[in-house]
Amino acid sequence: MEEVIVSAIVSEVFSRSISFLIKTCSKSKRTEPPPPTPSEPEESLDSLARLLLRIGAIVEDAEGRQITNQAMLQQLSTLRHVMQRGHFTLDALRCHAHDERHQSSADHDEPGQASFALSRFNPAKRICVCSGRGDEGGAMDLRRVLASLEACVQGAAEFVLLSGRYPPRLARQPYSMHLLVDNCMFGRQMEMGRVIDFLLRGADDPGTEHLGVLPVVGWANVGKSTLVEHACIDERARNHFSKILLLGGGDLMIIDKDMEALAGGAGVIKHENTAASSGGRVLIIVELDKDISDDFWRRFYSAVKNRFAHGSKIIVTSRSDKIVKFGTTLPLRLQFLTREAYWYFFKVRTFGTVDVAMENPKLASIAMEIATEMSGCFMGATIFGGMLRSRLDIGTWSMALATYREFKQRNHFMCDPNPVDPWTLSRPILLPMVNKVSPGYFAVVNNYQTAASAIGDSAPPKVSVQDIIFGSARPQGKFAALAWRSHIPPHYNYVFSCEQRKAVGANSRKKRLQKVSV
Repeated sequence: MEEVIVSAIVSEVFSRSISFLIKTCSKSKRTEPPPPTPSEPEESLDSLARLLLRIGAIVEDAEGRQITNQAMLQQLSTLRHVMQRGHFTLDALRCHAHDERHQSSADHDEPGQASFALSRFNPAKRICVCSGRGDEGGAMDLRRVLASLEACVQGAAEFVLLSGRYPPRLARQPYSMHLLVDNCMFGRQMEMGRVIDFLLRGADDPGTEHLGVLPVVGWANVGKSTLVEHACIDERARNHFSKILLLGGGDLMIIDKDMEALAGGAGVIKHENTAASSGGRVLIIVELDKDISDDFWRRFYSAVKNRFAHGSKIIVTSRSDKIVKFGTTLPLRLQFLTREAYWYFFKVRTFGTVDVAMENPKLASIAMEIATEMSGCFMGATIFGGMLRSRLDIGTWSMALATYREFKQRNHFMCDPNPVDPWTLSRPILLPMVNKVSPGYFAVVNNYQTAASAIGDSAPPKVSVQDIIFGSARPQGKFAALAWRSHIPPHYNYVFSCEQRKAVGANSRKKRLQKVSV
């Protein structure tokens, strides 16, 4: 009886929390902030920084807990989105304010003296001119973000109370957010919750689908395999299934010839559980690198359904929307991060706990331009952010920005309206080298993944892409280069197959890089 009363109280508090958050957020969206006074922006920036500290503590604590309630995950997603938008706005306006002061003083410099100014593509300038009202428009954007943050903080008290009831996912000890970003799946808690909910739902209900299928669709390198891997290592999934089996394209070719291969010999066993509580249920992960026929899927689905226990599940991942028709539930579509979320990821991963917009606004402005140019690409953030982390000087970062822009122009990505991950294209990719002494190019003709524990011919190469771009290594002919090592499951090594190319227009490019690094 006591448990029923406690449950009812918790449900009521949770309902009030959700209702209050919705009302306050809706009210902040409907109400237009009053015009800012001339002295207000500086005070508002300080208020925004303080609010971000408060909401950041709430989000970080909640992300470190095993929250299973879908409504709470939705609320956490809302808090995270508002926090990331706040960080983006704060950093952009700080950079803009610094640029205005610097530009004013540069007007009195001697002719020929170099000055730093934001380009017209920089988000720090764009956020202030998007409404066509200059600084007034930027201040109004700031007021709107402040109103959203204040509403979320006011409505978060019950959320904090309820999230504290869930067990911690991480060891409860001090940690830095950049370590959390490096070692955890970033921005996918809500999607992860949906996958786990699909895996555990309806196992003991005879009226549910005998064999559930969840399609996961998204661009290459958007995080499909990472999301599924995290579901496979989750203790709730491992306790629920007697076996977790991973099938790739080659395994499907074997199964297509002999469906009996499902019973053994095909695929990689990710986990086995002999406990009776698993009920003989099996989870099969199917990773597709190309389309499959409807006939094959019907035979495959029938074979799995006939061989394995009620409550078994299939997760199928692909870049193609064609797999949606195979699902028994709505598909999970993974998207690239928003510009605000991507900037937060890039900033935290590159600068750690340093408030770069406060301590070095010039560097923050260049970093925001680089993040904007990358259009949400995780691979780009990992390669460039990783190699620039230890080189926090304006000259190197300016050259890196010019190099990445040249990389996009040379590979025809500049005008593409869709978020394209350049590392997944089938044609060779030309990568310029930042080394301004003897600039050149090398071509990435292919890319592949190896396991973290790979040895022999499959072991990752010792030379890295960062070494080649910065000129500390200059391999000849055809060679392999390590792009990056993933710190989170499935811990892949991402390797590029490269070859040396002649430096087209090397002299003019050398002059451009030297000019931009002044």
